[in-house]
Amino acid sequence: MEAAIGLADEFGIDELSMRNLALSLGVEAMSLYNHVKNKDELLDSMVDSVISKIVLPKIGGDWKTEMIKRANSARKVFILHPWVTLLVVSRMNVGEAMLTYFDTTLGCLHTAGFSLQEADHIINAIDSHIYGYVLQELNFPIESDDYAKKAAGFLPQLELSSFLHLTNLTKEVVARKYNGLHNFEFGLNLILGGLSNK
Repeated sequence: MEAAIGLADEFGIDELSMRNLALSLGVEAMSLYNHVKNKDELLDSMVDSVISKIVLPKIGGDWKTEMIKRANSARKVFILHPWVTLLVVSRMNVGEAMLTYFDTTLGCLHTAGFSLQEADHIINAIDSHIYGYVLQELNFPIESDDYAKKAAGFLPQLELSSFLHLTNLTKEVVARKYNGLHNFEFGLNLILGGLSNK
């Protein structure tokens, strides 16, 4: 499992095959089937292994603090393993670690006073923020250090347009009054700030 995760981290999930994994381990590909039924089972196990690295919220702790801790931990883990977010959102993940992750989060929110249904909605909102943010962070076409320079390149075209607000915002980025980068905590606090367990 560690070898498979390492290959996916280094070369991407599309390059992971049973053959490549066997080569990296110095064994025949067929011998891997003594451990997993097929590639789907391998992928499920890889996802579950990665999910197990996320810090779980404490049941009975301050629920907002625990949700922030959980979200920040998940983001870090997903960034370390850039292939995992798409697998989490596109596959049925019912491994032990995933079920524990979800059940513990439900328990934290339910113990804080939310109904199980409300807790489910809260988890979905927070997780949608995490997944969307991570996917954008991993795939954004401009490096953060180059943002002001790229904005300066777009500014002449914007100044000739009718997009007044976008032009003024771009000027703030170019002048480095604003970095223009998305802020993970801003979105997370926006979600959590709109919730009450009273």
